[in-house]
Amino acid sequence: MERTGTILRGREFAPVEGRVVIDDDGRIEAIEEESVESTDIILPAFVNAHTHIGDSIAKEAGRGLSLEELVAPPDGLKHRLLRDASRDDLVDAMTRSLRFMQEAGTAACLDFREGGVEGVRMLAAAADGLEIDARSFARGSIDAMHAGHGFGASGANDAEFGDEREATRAAGKPFGIHAGEVDASDIHPALDLEPEFLVHVVHPESDHLERIAEQAVPVVVCPRSNLVTDVGLSPYAELDERTTLALGTDNVMLNSPSMFREMEFLAKLSDLPADEILRMATINGADIAGLEYGLVEPGRAARLLVLDGDSNNLTGARDPVRAVVRRAGVGDVREVVGS
Repeated sequence: MERTGTILRGREFAPVEGRVVIDDDGRIEAIEEESVESTDIILPAFVNAHTHIGDSIAKEAGRGLSLEELVAPPDGLKHRLLRDASRDDLVDAMTRSLRFMQEAGTAACLDFREGGVEGVRMLAAAADGLEIDARSFARGSIDAMHAGHGFGASGANDAEFGDEREATRAAGKPFGIHAGEVDASDIHPALDLEPEFLVHVVHPESDHLERIAEQAVPVVVCPRSNLVTDVGLSPYAELDERTTLALGTDNVMLNSPSMFREMEFLAKLSDLPADEILRMATINGADIAGLEYGLVEPGRAARLLVLDGDSNNLTGARDPVRAVVRRAGVGDVREVVGS
């Protein structure tokens, strides 16, 4: 199997005209540079590095509420709605969100999973039959972590999480934690846990930035969510100078899980270059989750996104990386290879 067009190759997304050759095992066998007739743009499929898709039953339900009123356990609006919903309704709503992500070019999502072991099972049921890696970063118990792919802590001000951290380390699974979303008070305690990654980091001070750099802790930023909840925006350039950044869409309750929208939003409110934002949406999230894709390079799993470069939206684009990040959308998707 092969796909032809302009290939955004490697970590730098260098545009190469040619073909991607995919072997029978679904891996990239070769990238052959040559003149081709196709105007398609070929890039890695996205990795959404932070989602909460359990609240897919409650889209746009939180108008006018603060972050605490929306999502704080145990009685934020989200948690009350989750308690009141049936299992079938929750699984169906999550399935619809996962299907949307798959159709919009997302190969994997890192979902902070409520509901303990049963929550992990519900996400697995929702993803059954779909070609998207729905990774459970479980909450609620160590047993839930063992059932899922890692542990996703709510925040160091909510609990101590030392036992969960040790159990996650012993299991060889990643530990992620929200930090610095509302204020800076939980950033040092989160870093004390030596997590594999932090989420949000809207309010770091200079000493937090130094620790993040020293510990080389990746940070997943969620700009649209932070704007909706009115907590502020992360210092993207300062974080990017110090560590690896990845991109997430956060709660489906608040935002569509579209990486196209997230990239465009970040590109137009920050000074980060387009190639860095595309890395945040692909390989950086894949690295956090230990996935084998996220790059178009020989030997990598072929989870690719093929865009119609001659669509009414993309035709005439002079810079394919900027066009993908700042302009492309779901309507430009021709195919998601590997799904």
